[in-house]
Amino acid sequence: MPASNALRAPPGHAEKAPAEKRPAEKIKPRLFHARMVVTRVEEWCVEAETAAEAEALLTSGAGHRCTPGESIQVEFDRLLDE
Repeated sequence: MPASNALRAPPGHAEKAPAEKRPAEKIKPRLFHARMVVTRVEEWCVEAETAAEAEALLTSGAGHRCTPGESIQVEFDRLLDE
């Protein structure tokens, strides 16, 4: 048998490429959801006769949001991986 044939793999056996030459397997990205705690400053409006009445109404949850405001703090609560 010639020397060049002695180094070849037997028929039917595929040679494996070295790790550095094999293309890396791509992991398909997933969409993850999380529960976040968001603190936001908003401007609310309420109709009242006095400032004290307006404050009491707003404190009790009456009124409505006039502007969406801006987030001032965002905190990770937990990952929703179901």
